[in-house]
Amino acid sequence: MYTVYILACVDGTFYTGITNDLPKRWALHQAGKASRYTRSHPVKKIVYTKRCRTKSTALKRELQIKQLNRAEKIALISGDAILSTIS
Repeated sequence: MYTVYILACVDGTFYTGITNDLPKRWALHQAGKASRYTRSHPVKKIVYTKRCRTKSTALKRELQIKQLNRAEKIALISGDAILSTIS
């Protein structure tokens, strides 16, 4: 199983990624060792997760989320029924 996740950064931006071990990846993000982006934009909290059966499905979901604008990401995070149906 893979997890697609969105992190809220302290500067108000979002970071989207995938992992097969969310607790480990979260610890790496907090330590500034998981990605170049979160090294320069410290993370505050995990605001969205979606479990996927395959890496391929997770990568497709990640791409869909990354193509959303900020307002759409906020709606997805808050559980807007229309956006939460992205598959």
